[in-house]
Amino acid sequence: MSARVAVVVRTKDRPDFLRRALRSIASQTLEDWECAVVNDGGDAAAVDAVIAALPEAHRNRVSAVHHETSRGRWVSANAGVLATSAPLLVLHDDDDTWHPEFLERAAAYLDGRPDRAGVVSRIEIRWEELRGGSSEGGFYETVSTEMFQDHLPVPTLADTLLFNRYVPIGFVYRRSLHAELGLYDERLPVVGDWNFNLRVLARHALEYLDDATPYAYWHQRTGDAGAAGNSVIAARGDHAKYDALIRDEELRRHVDEHGLGLVLYLTKFIDRRFVEVEAGIRAEIRESRPVSTRLLERFRRLRRR
Repeated sequence: MSARVAVVVRTKDRPDFLRRALRSIASQTLEDWECAVVNDGGDAAAVDAVIAALPEAHRNRVSAVHHETSRGRWVSANAGVLATSAPLLVLHDDDDTWHPEFLERAAAYLDGRPDRAGVVSRIEIRWEELRGGSSEGGFYETVSTEMFQDHLPVPTLADTLLFNRYVPIGFVYRRSLHAELGLYDERLPVVGDWNFNLRVLARHALEYLDDATPYAYWHQRTGDAGAAGNSVIAARGDHAKYDALIRDEELRRHVDEHGLGLVLYLTKFIDRRFVEVEAGIRAEIRESRPVSTRLLERFRRLRRR
């Protein structure tokens, strides 16, 4: 029986996280999945040992792709995409997890909506801390949770232009998107998912799998660096850099097609509006009325414009 969903797991020298991720995948109520574990230059023997420890029924669905040296997140993602064949795809970072019904519900949604290119789960951030002294002898415990972007009624291109509104653990999509849009941009060490999401949303509307229930769990650790660190925290500087480079590349493409006129006008218009707002607030601060009242009235006037 061919698999319905291909799961791509990127990993490097994090066997404990990988073990937890594979448990999450193996616990899915949808059983016809395949999984490619892409080891990006880490200890191959450790990865093979984690896979070998799986029950046979699950072990036979998991393959390993070993890179002798680290080639980057998005080279690894593409290697996993190319090593699998199921019509649906999802990237499962090695430190994240799922609700057991995630794949089943996502596949059922896409079966019932052939017009949709993918579906996004509500995402729960799970903040975790190391217990027991070290990653070798300890374990990570969830200490708090929060919903990610729970104020959004639907994932849209307009919102995603500002920053990424969903991360790979929560996005199941059709393999045909890669035929339409290409693979992940291997030039990017980070924000490759945001870049891909922008391309998807520029052509396709997406919905949430459920309005309230999170079926994807994005694990984060604020104090960890090195192998245990989250890229969104540990590599924050890289995120800012490549965010700026993507925007600049797209701006050049727009200017090449449409010229500088509109962007020059908008740049000055927006700058003037900020100067006016700042000047107005400063003037009201100098008045005798309570600061909170003055600011409230000021922003009410701005909203009416």
